[in-house]
Amino acid sequence: MTGIIVLVILVLIVVVLVGMYNGLVQLRVRCDSAWSDIDVQLKRRHDLIPNLVETVKGYAAHEKGTFENVAKFRSQAMQATTPEDKAAAENQLTGALKSLFAVAENYPELKASEEFTRLQGSLSEVEDSIQNSRRYYNAVVRDLNTKIQVFPTNLIAGMFGFQQRQFFETAAADREPVAVKF
Repeated sequence: MTGIIVLVILVLIVVVLVGMYNGLVQLRVRCDSAWSDIDVQLKRRHDLIPNLVETVKGYAAHEKGTFENVAKFRSQAMQATTPEDKAAAENQLTGALKSLFAVAENYPELKASEEFTRLQGSLSEVEDSIQNSRRYYNAVVRDLNTKIQVFPTNLIAGMFGFQQRQFFETAAADREPVAVKF
């Protein structure tokens, strides 16, 4: 009788441990999937940028430095691999795009251009998708990191080499309020 009770307890312990391990694996896979979603949206963004730059170039050829910065930061963003590097590069690219749109503000004929308006709208949609993808990725990373740190799953995580993930964070400058001047 006591042998059966011990066996049942051991089976329950194994089932709980397997459940904890599987939960960690599921969160790791969701992190990878969420990161892949961010990559897809960033690729869409990177593909739109050359068209946008070329459209603005036609109207503001003397703004060479702005175009060079956008191209440089786009290239750096495309080459970044880790979440930290990608976040830093994407934040620089966002700043360069803000400069590009500031240049566009000085050209009423450009703002009236149908192609520019379409590209700007597409980029805005992509930016929204990137924001949603980042939010989901960070939520999954939060869940995984929490599970890796809490008892008793931290024991399983340690035994099987589960690592915490980095959040996809914005730059401190992007958190500052935007100055609106009339």
